Amino acid sequence: MSQNKETNRAAYITTKGAYPLEVKPTPYTQPGPGEIVIRNCAIAVNPIDWFTQKPGNPKLNYISYPFVFGSDVAGEVVEVGPATSPDDAVFAVGDRVVGHAFGTDFRSKKATEGAFQLFTVLRVSLTAKIPDSVTFASASVLPLCLTTASTALFSPKYLGLQHPTSPRRESTGQVMVVWGASTSVGSNAVQLARSAGYEVIATASRKNFEYVRGLGATEVFDYRSGTVVQDIGRALEGKTCAGAVTVGHDSTYPCIDIIAAAKGKKFIAQISAPVSLEDAANPGWLGMAGVMGRFMWASAVIALKAVISGVKVQFVWGGDLVENPDLCRSVYNEYLPAALSSGEFIPAPEAQVVGHGLEKIQEAFDVCRKGVSAKKIVVTL
Repeated sequence: MSQNKETNRAAYITTKGAYPLEVKPTPYTQPGPGEIVIRNCAIAVNPIDWFTQKPGNPKLNYISYPFVFGSDVAGEVVEVGPATSPDDAVFAVGDRVVGHAFGTDFRSKKATEGAFQLFTVLRVSLTAKIPDSVTFASASVLPLCLTTASTALFSPKYLGLQHPTSPRRESTGQVMVVWGASTSVGSNAVQLARSAGYEVIATASRKNFEYVRGLGATEVFDYRSGTVVQDIGRALEGKTCAGAVTVGHDSTYPCIDIIAAAKGKKFIAQISAPVSLEDAANPGWLGMAGVMGRFMWASAVIALKAVISGVKVQFVWGGDLVENPDLCRSVYNEYLPAALSSGEFIPAPEAQVVGHGLEKIQEAFDVCRKGVSAKKIVVTL
């Protein structure tokens, strides 16, 4: 049977806010130029997935329902589209890969690029080969957070650091601060910064100290400590700081004080909005108007504090990476396959598999919504 006649199925959000997801047949789509199609073997969910389902992500108002969401997917290549450049000729049918499904990109808005189905169209520039030593479930935890961390660290729009390599670059003699290093984005940021030649000073909860050190952080501090700002400040004495990445809705405030006092780049790449997804999903009697009010107030306080402190704070849009195809290829096509094969890069955080089959994706959403620590929720297919 030709591949374009394969039966495909997907887990749809049928209308904005619809619960639960509806699993139903969907067309198989052939790849276009610079694209491949993979048979999905494992998919991971992110907090933004359950938030997009309910109450709904206002940033995605351009999406037409029903729609197939999902960013994180690993599987086997089943079809390769026409090459747009010699760099596209890196994949062949049968390759084991992990990729960032980008169906919500405003450029495409194509449900065929969502991860929550049996076959997904991926862009070559956002796909990496994975070695046999890495399981599909483990690999699937990477894409969205790898893309976000790479954007924050290496895009000229943000910190603009030198790119990671495998083997690791020689030390730059500079230090990166990663606040929230046990999170999915933080776990990637620590390892990417190390591979790019930067020492990493990080924060996490005490129970995750060894986990974060295992990723490559030189020193780890408890973000709940009343003296964490002073402690990190002492650790940075005599060193040049390359900036900071902050993960967590309340992480940017203390980091401004740290970066303001440190020698080096006065720049913070802010990953998280200043209002948590949990608070936004449970807005209370004031509803979304109250959430937006808190968001605007917190953003204004951060902006004012940053200006007074002489620190630039910029919110990171992971989609900005797509605008830099050379950086995409540097991370996904060149660095990641080599680093995974050598063991220099560990798929992190650990995959927590909650079930098998598209019907388990809604359960994965619900588990993720309750919260996990140093884990990422995965469904195998």
